[in-house]
Amino acid sequence: MNYIKGKLKSLIFTGANGYHVGLFRVKATNDEELTDFLNKTITFTGYFGDLNQEDSYFFYGRFVHNEKYGYQYQVTSYERVAIKGEEAIIEFLSSSLIKGCGEKTAAKIVELWHEAALDKIKENYQNLLLISNMSEVKALKIYQAVLKYENTDQNISQLKVLGFTMSEALNIINQFGTEIDEIIKQNIYLLTKIIDFNKIDRIFLANNQATSPLRLAACLIEGLRRAGNATGNTYFLIEQIIKHLKAEFNLALTLEQVTETINNLISKQEIVMRGEKIYLAEIDKYESTIAHQLNKINSLKDQRIKNFTQNIRTFEDHHQIIYNQDQKQAIKAALEKRITIITGGPGTGKTTIIKAIVNLYIDAYQLNGAGIINEIALLSPTGRASKKLMEATNLPAMTIHRYLKWNKETNEFQVNEFNKNPQRLIIVDEVSMIDTYLFYALLQGLNYDLKLVLVGDVNQLPSVGPGLVLADLIATDKYQFCPLTQIYRQSANSYIPLLAKEIREQNLSPDFQTQKDDYNFLLVKNDNIRTQLKNICQISVKKGLTEKDLQVLAPMYKGQNGIDNLNVILQTIFNPAQTTKKEIMIGEVCYRVGDKVLQLVNDLDNNVFNGDIGYICNISTKNSTQKKDLITIDFEGNKIVYEREDMNQIKHAYVISIHKSQGSEFAHVIIPLCLAYNKMLYNKLIYTAVSRAKKSLVIIGEVQALINAINNNFSNERQTTLKDRINND
Repeated sequence: MNYIKGKLKSLIFTGANGYHVGLFRVKATNDEELTDFLNKTITFTGYFGDLNQEDSYFFYGRFVHNEKYGYQYQVTSYERVAIKGEEAIIEFLSSSLIKGCGEKTAAKIVELWHEAALDKIKENYQNLLLISNMSEVKALKIYQAVLKYENTDQNISQLKVLGFTMSEALNIINQFGTEIDEIIKQNIYLLTKIIDFNKIDRIFLANNQATSPLRLAACLIEGLRRAGNATGNTYFLIEQIIKHLKAEFNLALTLEQVTETINNLISKQEIVMRGEKIYLAEIDKYESTIAHQLNKINSLKDQRIKNFTQNIRTFEDHHQIIYNQDQKQAIKAALEKRITIITGGPGTGKTTIIKAIVNLYIDAYQLNGAGIINEIALLSPTGRASKKLMEATNLPAMTIHRYLKWNKETNEFQVNEFNKNPQRLIIVDEVSMIDTYLFYALLQGLNYDLKLVLVGDVNQLPSVGPGLVLADLIATDKYQFCPLTQIYRQSANSYIPLLAKEIREQNLSPDFQTQKDDYNFLLVKNDNIRTQLKNICQISVKKGLTEKDLQVLAPMYKGQNGIDNLNVILQTIFNPAQTTKKEIMIGEVCYRVGDKVLQLVNDLDNNVFNGDIGYICNISTKNSTQKKDLITIDFEGNKIVYEREDMNQIKHAYVISIHKSQGSEFAHVIIPLCLAYNKMLYNKLIYTAVSRAKKSLVIIGEVQALINAINNNFSNERQTTLKDRINND
């Protein structure tokens, strides 16, 4: 393994997770590439425990070139150079690392014990009392400083032996400090707060019984989390828990074993049992807190708006909009009531209503400039939906994560119950996508004296995480509810919003296979879907449409008509290989300049979010001067550079999942539907897909697949108790 040996000169940057950037003086190396840097200072990066300028180190890693920062030594692991020899021990003991021990005292210690001096100190601090003029207080300080110095290295070594990476080891040390030894001995599952459960479980099983009470408790907690994410439930019955433990961890447990484990976890306040309903403690807290805070907001006095009829008429005239009575009622309620819920399907005018609410609020309170920003927050769970809000209102809008200042490293929100945001009109769009935790976090970051306007389509896909927030709030019948039902068609023969309504009501009209101005159903068998999709896209290209105009939405990633396979086909149509276009293989996937791609995770640092679509604008492969492959992706002017290992955050986006499309709108949408999609065919999924289209919609596939999807209501059922808590708070 290549290394450099030398001393730290200075630290340039220190991250909360142990990531450091600094300057290092190279004294020795076995890397031929670095021989020219002997006795010179170079920049290094990596994850470290305590670094200091008193010690010498071995840094193991490689020399790389960063496009922005130039050459750097990327450290993968490191170790201190052992303190050997009497002079080195005296130098160490009298350094700034060991407070309370000067050079004379250090010399006396070494004179007594020679090279065994450090071992004698660590053995017992009272050994130091043999040194003349040594007080017990001073001896204890020296002893503690020496132990602290050595513990970090020992902890890192111990964690690496167990199988943790350097980054993981340092993350553990930074989080748990001196408690590491005790955690490893007593309950290694505490590390699942920051390390993947499966990895911790493998380490535990290497030396312990699969049915150890410690493991049963950890698996039950983890099983509840996984089951919550899989089903959307906020609570479970004991029979369901037994089933999940068998499926997730192959634990065939008796009712008595699970009951005993549950009682143990209740005593530790890690789970809560209400009647027969079993909750993770945090989920129980989220639901109860949401209920209490919403009711507290709703209990405050309404604020009447003067001259509403005249003002809305002026707004209509100025913007050439005509609102129906339901829409006007929704606008007025949002301006006056403390909590207002506005729902409606595509074409019912939700976006134009938000525009009126914002403008009339600004006029009513005579806001301008910074006053608007300090008073109004326009929020959405996705980046694309927040951009739609911004375009509709000409005001700043952002994701909830950005509004709450989410810290990616700690997975915590910096805006919270102790540090609230000041805005008093909060409009949240696409609320159907918000799970229990995110809604709880949002309410924690808000004051009570506000107006909360929740906008969404309750018939769309529910949140990925546990909860059924929008539906539960509506079902309470406690808050101002404004459903929008009238559809505004784009033309007399416009069918997309009507089809969405028919799907929602499970009442498909007989002529759904008849071509309309904005809709067509192409009857195609499963094996021919790819060919037909390819033909349609080729015709679209000849008509002047590009991948920016057209979006294919599919339910599944795998299979012959899955997203992954269809993306390969459409790449050849919209962005075929050319000698002038650079490309790169990431695993089995070929990415080339011009490719349409989808961001899969939130990245606040780079202002790019899950569901954002961008285009590869440059690929720069490693060479003699550049040590890494770099892919630059343009997200509507925001250019982000990805390294090869970062490309797991990206997928091709010629075809995307219906789930990832939520919160977005596309001019032209194509939906392949076949019986092979099987369990993914359900009402809310197909409704969400259809309602993404603005100008045209084409469904390719089998009629029975569409009928099966429309009649499958399984996603409507989630076990939640938010409604009951609100009504009983």
